[in-house]
Amino acid sequence: MKRIALLGSTGSIGTQTLDVVRHYPEDFQVTALAASSNIEMLEKQIREFKPKMAVVYNEAKAAELKLRVRDLEIDILSGMDGLLAAATEASADIVLTAVVGMIGIRPTIAAIEAGKDIALANKETLVTAGHLIMPLAKEKGVKILPVDSEHSAIFQSLQGENRGQIHKILLTASGGPFRGKTLEDMRNVRVEDALRHPNWVMGRKITIDSATMVNKGLEVIEARWLFNVGLDKIQVVVHPESVIHSMVEFDDSAVIGQLGTPDMRLPIQYALFYPDRKPLHGEWLDLFALGTLHFEKPDLEVFRGLKLAYEALETGGSMTTVFNAANERAVAKFLDRKIQFLDIPEIIGEAMEKHTAITSPSLEQILDTEAATYEFIESRW
Repeated sequence: MKRIALLGSTGSIGTQTLDVVRHYPEDFQVTALAASSNIEMLEKQIREFKPKMAVVYNEAKAAELKLRVRDLEIDILSGMDGLLAAATEASADIVLTAVVGMIGIRPTIAAIEAGKDIALANKETLVTAGHLIMPLAKEKGVKILPVDSEHSAIFQSLQGENRGQIHKILLTASGGPFRGKTLEDMRNVRVEDALRHPNWVMGRKITIDSATMVNKGLEVIEARWLFNVGLDKIQVVVHPESVIHSMVEFDDSAVIGQLGTPDMRLPIQYALFYPDRKPLHGEWLDLFALGTLHFEKPDLEVFRGLKLAYEALETGGSMTTVFNAANERAVAKFLDRKIQFLDIPEIIGEAMEKHTAITSPSLEQILDTEAATYEFIESRW
């Protein structure tokens, strides 16, 4: 039996992870759950999965949850200290990090230092601190198992292959709800429009990131660290059907990819069962019903967020933190209807232009860069 600590249990990835656990109760035990503030859902999860520990980042909500579950034997913690405790829960074998944002960095580092394998759904961790995370995981002998559908597909395509013979990683993108649109078409995009993803059901922040294609930029940076390749070996391919989740082209011109329905439970399940495979309780791919597949080049002028990601990765160092932090704050403002959709890449670009990159930032410098980026944005918008 594999014991799981789940950070971000009430979000999209967290709830789908628990769906996998629900279908395989003999294979998994949940030892810790952590959420931001949704104590109603978290209480239901606690009563169903009976973890040893639960964390609510919001301290007041944690106190309320403690009263609601006072009939149970469970530790209720809060804040960053709580997240760190959940990430290092003594009996856990693997920590699935599905929290949104840079808040996931410190718990991931703590889990690695405690010798826990990581099922990584928090892309910001590698985007901003890949140069710290990957060497630490190697030093501790810890597996980093990608949960993003694209990175899982690449990981699966590399099984049994020589990573030194990668010619190119072909990172697929759906194109989001505005594929084929012009800048003029997107000038008056509403929040509701940007949240209508054609293929995937995801959280609000990542859905907006998909609409701007910033999400694909974050995945390019993440892929650089996960698979130890340069920017010149990562190519984004728009694939609107979202059936080929990504591919690897090797030095002999062979292209190996992973196909499946757009269902996040597959990469979640693969990470949790790795290296084994178990039947997926969901829709299976029907190639006859599908019929055809399409591929396009991304428009970097219309989707400037992706272009800025390339620039951030090329500069390196703390610039990727600025890219990520500026996007987080800009997306939050858009969801709060304080800025326009096309302001998101403008804000990212201005924040990057202002920043002088630190070549190999420490964790403290990464967090300071995040804070400085937020402060700059708040002073302007």
